[in-house]
Amino acid sequence: MTTEYDVFKKKVEAKLAQHELGLTWTEIKQKLKLKQKVPYNRWVKALEKDIGLRRIKDSRGMVWTLRRRK
Repeated sequence: MTTEYDVFKKKVEAKLAQHELGLTWTEIKQKLKLKQKVPYNRWVKALEKDIGLRRIKDSRGMVWTLRRRK
């Protein structure tokens, strides 16, 4: 992937690590001051593989969280 993706990956991983219950895309976007209206699908798929991103639907909507490490 690109360097831009690597920066995005590090920021998202760090922010999600601070929020055990996860965050919605809107919350991530606001907290990280991202300009993307929606996340790039290719990057989301890469995050699932690279950092263990999980997306779970709950009462807040689609929540992004990190897979628990063993």
